[in-house]
Amino acid sequence: MTIHVVGAGLSGLAAAVALVKAGHRVSVHEAAGHAGGRCRSYFDAALGRRIDNGNHLVLSGNTAIVGYLAEVGGAAGLAGPERAEFPFIDIATGERWTVRPNAGPLPWWLLSPSRRVPDTTPRDYLRALALARVPAEATVADCLNGNGEAFARFWEPLAVAVLNTEADAAAATLLWPVLRETFGRGEAACRPRMALEGLSECFVDPALAYLERAGALVGFHRRLRRIDFARARAASLQFASGEAMPLAASDAVVLAVPPQGAEALVPDLAVPMASRAIVNGHFLLPQPAARPRLLGMVGGLCHWLFLRDDVASVTISAADGVAETDADTLAKAMWSEIGLALGLDNGLPRPRCRIVKEKRATFAQTPAEVARRPETRTRFANLFLAGDWTRTGLPATLEGSVRSGNSAAEGVAKMLASP
Repeated sequence: MTIHVVGAGLSGLAAAVALVKAGHRVSVHEAAGHAGGRCRSYFDAALGRRIDNGNHLVLSGNTAIVGYLAEVGGAAGLAGPERAEFPFIDIATGERWTVRPNAGPLPWWLLSPSRRVPDTTPRDYLRALALARVPAEATVADCLNGNGEAFARFWEPLAVAVLNTEADAAAATLLWPVLRETFGRGEAACRPRMALEGLSECFVDPALAYLERAGALVGFHRRLRRIDFARARAASLQFASGEAMPLAASDAVVLAVPPQGAEALVPDLAVPMASRAIVNGHFLLPQPAARPRLLGMVGGLCHWLFLRDDVASVTISAADGVAETDADTLAKAMWSEIGLALGLDNGLPRPRCRIVKEKRATFAQTPAEVARRPETRTRFANLFLAGDWTRTGLPATLEGSVRSGNSAAEGVAKMLASP
């Protein structure tokens, strides 16, 4: 009996780790020459540094991520402040503030002006409780717009970062579970965490080493071209190399590929089709940062600034329009905002940099596209789906990716336990 995991992105790795932990024989097939998918690091010649292909923020309340890293031995790869603090700067005005939740589930921090966004009231934040019972078609702006500074300086930046979709189009139903599992559980569950060295060093390399120790097979440059089906089961895997792999009666397949790839491989499968871009800029600083840091940015082009060693990385989410701008123009605008945020000399020349445009970073998390998310289990008894685009109940985040992999592994276990 072999469980075949197709795709070695984070969801595929999470599925493989969970399956190996349960004692199954696992083979992972990855089309690219590396693992990690949209969660990986690589050496960039322009900077002379390893950088991430996208910036990802983890919160301490992301239980699936925490469990995954503990299992593979990658927990030490995350770093962040001892307490939950979210510093912000308004690029347009230069004003700064820090959002600081308190310990415990009762949010008394809302009563302290020094802990919340300037010119906001506790009621501006408590309005989010309405998200628990919103209709499926409601957007974030439908539910939270109209409260002025709180929306512009807190809710909209948060929603765009989490959902990678503009607030007037993003599905409000996806924001509530994030708030419930992090801010709703108090300070200890919403401490920001980022990869200390890089995404690969934290999330990917430890998982590959774990799978190797467990005897799992991981193969690269193995693009799946077709799945043959018979009697409502996946019967064989056909690879682009020409290799045909028949599946035994007890074998199963976890398909952990992007939605367009899954749609092409599985008959009559509905998947989210629209996508949203993310643009990242990486800049080499004259001096290394004392510690990894995160800074929220409003009122300008960039949304978040990540500091790690001597590289400053900025992220622009829901960036379909921005992605069409040429890299030099983007770099000039980004560096100007980085200089303001970090208090750098205005005359400092722009350093070496790299602009990375992920034009299909996530699926568009609108109500219409969310309705197209498929379940983990398919109509084929031994075929399961994994990916942040499946119906996880969460947005398309790292936490959603890992949960989807765990759900696929649970589906395999149920299949094997049934007659």
